[in-house]
Amino acid sequence: MREQPAPAADARSEVADEADFSLIRYAQCWEDTDVLLEALDIRPGDACFSVGSGGDNTLSMLSRNPGHVLAVDLSPAQNFVIALKCAAFRALPYRETLELVGVADSTRRAELYRRTRGALAADGRAFWDARQAVIARGLSAAGKFERYFELFRRFVLPLIHRRRTCEVLFTPRSAAERRRFYDERWCNRRWRALFALFFSRTAMGWLGRDPRFFRYVEGPVAPRILARAEHGLVDLDPSRNPYLQWIVLGRFATRLPHVWREQSFEPIRRNLDRLELRVESVESALRGAAGRSIDRFNLSDIFEYISEDATEGVFDDIVRSARPGAHVAYWNMMVPRRRPERLARRLVTLGAESRRLHQAALAFFYGAFQVDEARDGR
Repeated sequence: MREQPAPAADARSEVADEADFSLIRYAQCWEDTDVLLEALDIRPGDACFSVGSGGDNTLSMLSRNPGHVLAVDLSPAQNFVIALKCAAFRALPYRETLELVGVADSTRRAELYRRTRGALAADGRAFWDARQAVIARGLSAAGKFERYFELFRRFVLPLIHRRRTCEVLFTPRSAAERRRFYDERWCNRRWRALFALFFSRTAMGWLGRDPRFFRYVEGPVAPRILARAEHGLVDLDPSRNPYLQWIVLGRFATRLPHVWREQSFEPIRRNLDRLELRVESVESALRGAAGRSIDRFNLSDIFEYISEDATEGVFDDIVRSARPGAHVAYWNMMVPRRRPERLARRLVTLGAESRRLHQAALAFFYGAFQVDEARDGR
């Protein structure tokens, strides 16, 4: 794994001037990795581009034997999160890695970190040496977004349901039984009222994300998320949903995200040297990419935070840097962004595939998932 310094000031993203990127915002990736990997369809030797975030999706991309994965993030803290996860893969066996990152219970994380820190660069050691309380608690709970869900789990959910009701939510059921459980036991007046307060634009902005991340969001937020939550609890199977389990229970009860499954461990470890981390904006990295050099793009939900003009600029650079046949995957939560129509011949939206994967995504709170394919277009 290679780590690069921050880019020059003229490479700053629009969103860099809007929010504080010095803190850990995401200790996990809150996007369905299985859906992402299916959409990207990474082939051995592919050159991949990824938004770093909590690192889970980027690391999972390594399991497909790409030739190179460039992961960029504006936040040095997010790159330190990824670097610690990479160090754990290098230094520890599978079960101990789960302990260190907080996926499995542990009373010895300080010891596991001591065994891991030698696999970190000097700046990474300094960052994590100063955050021993975070290490002791478990990295997976360390982000602002994870703490937001913890507030919901500890202080809001108990006002709505007993602990036993929360536990039995994850009992395997048929679709008809899930509908009955939701209507008769889960979706009461307290659920609707307190959900609307806690997942409002104001609460989510200040407690979970950042108020400035809602700059381009139009209309009320909570009703849309409530509708998506109903989809997650009824149309999808909670007993198979690690993201919902973490939100409600604070742990992965019956299923792990892709990155933490045992079958993923060795393929990821084997390919860590193919990962390059940069503190850099997506705009800068794509602007500097060579023409026809990238096969797969994981763009997370970056278009949520930037203007339509900035979005068009990113897509121009994608079209220029993508090899024919490249796949581009990205999520919309509340801001509907698509590739510009003027690029329709060069970047074809796979509409049916996008809709199918969005409906199947266990990270249920996104409003859309888009998969585009680069074409020669000449």
